[in-house]
Amino acid sequence: MNAAPAASSRAACFARDYPIRFSHCDPAGIVFFPQYLVLFNQLVEDWFNEGLGISYAHLLGPRRIGLPIVRLECDFRAIGRMGETLRFALAVERVGGKSLTLALEASGDGVLRVASRQVLVFTDLETHRAIALPEDVRAALAAGAPAA
Repeated sequence: MNAAPAASSRAACFARDYPIRFSHCDPAGIVFFPQYLVLFNQLVEDWFNEGLGISYAHLLGPRRIGLPIVRLECDFRAIGRMGETLRFALAVERVGGKSLTLALEASGDGVLRVASRQVLVFTDLETHRAIALPEDVRAALAAGAPAA
């Protein structure tokens, strides 16, 4: 599988450094693979809050707009260890009418650990049906977000 081009090589990229903690690891002290998805979700939340300037909590809470992953690809290339700090990066590959396609990666010491491509769909949390991209999200994307 060929999950995603390197997010760090893309022009518009949002990136954050996250420490790998005990809670991310299995008994061998390496990142348990589903924890990368938790960390990628943390990156998406940070991107909304800091990069787009749109409160992720407000999006889900009062606005009742969900953003589930409907397609997910991951390539696990190298292990991550407890105590490391990895750079997590995100780039927008495609903006659709109701969805976003994101390329994400985690790397450390110049080594790509995980590459992922995710399709997220905006949904009404009452009906759980897809809805159009909110105008403020579309405007933030058009304004050049994500920002570093």
